[in-house]
Amino acid sequence: MLRAHKIKLQPTHAQVVHFARACGVARHAYNWALAQWKQQYEAGGKPSEMSLRKQYNAIKPTEFPWSLEVTKNAPQQAIKNLGTAFQNFFRRVKQGGKPGYPAFKKKGVRDSFRADNGPQKTGENAVAVSGKSVKLAKVGSVRMREELRFDGQVLSATVSRMADGWYVTLLVETTDCLSGPLDRGTVGVDLGIKEFATLSNGEVVPALKPHRAAHQRLVRLSRSLSRKKKGSSNRAKAKAKLAKLHQRIANIRVDALHKLTARLATEFDTIGIEDLNVRGMLANRHLARSIADAAFAEFRRQLEYKSVMTGAKVVVIDRFFPSSKTCSVCGTIHDMKLSDRIMVCDCGNVLDRDLNAALNIRNKAASSAVSACGEEGSGCGRKTAVKPASVKQEVEV
Repeated sequence: MLRAHKIKLQPTHAQVVHFARACGVARHAYNWALAQWKQQYEAGGKPSEMSLRKQYNAIKPTEFPWSLEVTKNAPQQAIKNLGTAFQNFFRRVKQGGKPGYPAFKKKGVRDSFRADNGPQKTGENAVAVSGKSVKLAKVGSVRMREELRFDGQVLSATVSRMADGWYVTLLVETTDCLSGPLDRGTVGVDLGIKEFATLSNGEVVPALKPHRAAHQRLVRLSRSLSRKKKGSSNRAKAKAKLAKLHQRIANIRVDALHKLTARLATEFDTIGIEDLNVRGMLANRHLARSIADAAFAEFRRQLEYKSVMTGAKVVVIDRFFPSSKTCSVCGTIHDMKLSDRIMVCDCGNVLDRDLNAALNIRNKAASSAVSACGEEGSGCGRKTAVKPASVKQEVEV
């Protein structure tokens, strides 16, 4: 199976300059290919990612000789990414969704480049990891903050610039996976805002709300940035401070989600969750900030791909199932307001509303044969279409 590990780098000044140059080459190749795609399509042609890569390689030595200073994978992978972007665009058009036509890349926005080992996976320019260092083509050995957490064949390395420095994401083909005890049972998870998750076993996971906790500081830094003169060094410093705070907020949120989802995937065989309409929930302007801060969609994404690693089953309950209003003992559906926090049923059942919902989700998941991911044959040997996130902040289990 494929796993990714994102690790912070400790590059030298010369290596930082090379990284910035490689990101520039990748960005230029992407923008060049996008302009060519538009031009050829408007002229009645049928552009493709393969043809554009061949064109770029043919003119590169004469028109873009500076691109030869970095790994050839940087521009090639950028054009491949454009091909993927157009595939996603046409897929969304067919599905009737919001297309999202590929846009030109800007300097300083998600700067990255990729070094791929290719089919041979060996050679002088192959990506190799040794302890706390990674070897990259035309860069040499670069120090990492920590070692790779699992063994396997390194397929590629993506170097990206974040607010607080440079990171490398290593894609590894490995047999290592999360594991847990057998006969782990079933759990229902009811997600919320005040308490992030209520489990059917009675456990309550509090909501961290990192954005709310740092809101006043965000306002102060944003106001400071707006007062700086555009193009000045002081504005650049204020922008960097604000970006670092945003990244810290995201890191706190993702770290908590990694720990919770890894624990659920290893401690339980079947995990029931609700199919929440997050987009519709965000339309509520009174709760939008808290809902976005909770990151329900990211929780589900992490839980789905980790359940494949452990062989667990994630059962997604229909969003119209009245889990909060249904008595978990007798099944009677009550007319309850959102302000009613206690379920009181004529059968004698008196429970917290969220715990009652978690029990209903557990019961529904246990009796359902429909699974979002993790059907029969799931586990370490099964490939998944769910994109794996970095395991940098996963808990050791």
